Order: sequence, then structure tokens, then C-alpha cells
Amino acid sequence: MSTGIRPSYLRWGPIGLVALGGAAGAASREGLSLVIPNLGSVPVAIPIINVVGAFLLGYLYEAVTRLDKARPTGANLKLLLGTGFCGGFTTYSSLATDTAVLFRDGLPWPAVIYALGTVLVGACATWAGIAIATAVNNRSGQHRKDEQEDAT
Repeated sequence: MSTGIRPSYLRWGPIGLVALGGAAGAASREGLSLVIPNLGSVPVAIPIINVVGAFLLGYLYEAVTRLDKARPTGANLKLLLGTGFCGGFTTYSSLATDTAVLFRDGLPWPAVIYALGTVLVGACATWAGIAIATAVNNRSGQHRKDEQEDAT
């Protein structure tokens, strides 16, 4: 028996948020990939973009986790910025293609360093995003607590 409430992935509002964020993320990635030059024969735009995206996703994860669960703001930010923007911005398929091209061009060590380095640095960037968002949240939470104590 249907309750009449459609899941969020079947509603136009959430779909629109993901589409809007994804379009902005993909456009940002394309813009950056056009202005960041290669390092010799190694393309560096995609690893930089993926690491920045990993940091943003880590920061967003921690920042949104602490928002009021009773309000839709957190869920909407996850869809717009997390699934949408970061999903459109990062591109591990291009990383895989670039790695395959490096192998094809006879550069196996740069290919391995390129792929593994991006994934490892990306993981560290995610951790850094979480750590920085935690510090910001703790500081702003302490600031709010101090203001409440001053008001009483």
C-alpha cells in the first residue's frame, strides 16, 4: 500500500538541486581544466580538481552533519553541493583515462604515481576538510555558548 509520499529522488525539487549543483560543478571543472597547464606530458588539472573536490566534500560532510535535522537545509545542501556540485566537479573517470594514456605513452611510473597519488592525497584532503570543519564548528559553537552566557 502506498503512503502517497514519493521518495526524494523522485521529486522535482531535489532533482533540480542536484541538476543545478551538477551543472555548476561540471562548468567549474571545465573552466579550471582549461586554465591549469600540464606539467610536461602529465596532465595535472584533473588531480588538482579531484583533490579540491575531496576537501570540499569532507568539509561539507562535517558542516552539514551538525545542522538542525528538523529543517530541510542540511538535506538540501547535501543534494546541491555534495551530490550535485562535487559530483559534477570531480571526475575519477577522467583520472582513469589520463592514467591509461600515460601508460599507453610509455610512462608507467608517472601513471602509477598519478593515479595512486591522486587517490591518497584526495583521502588526506577529505580528512583535512572534516578536521577543519570540526574546528570551525567547535569554535563557532563555543562562541555561541559564550554569547548565551553573557546574555544571562
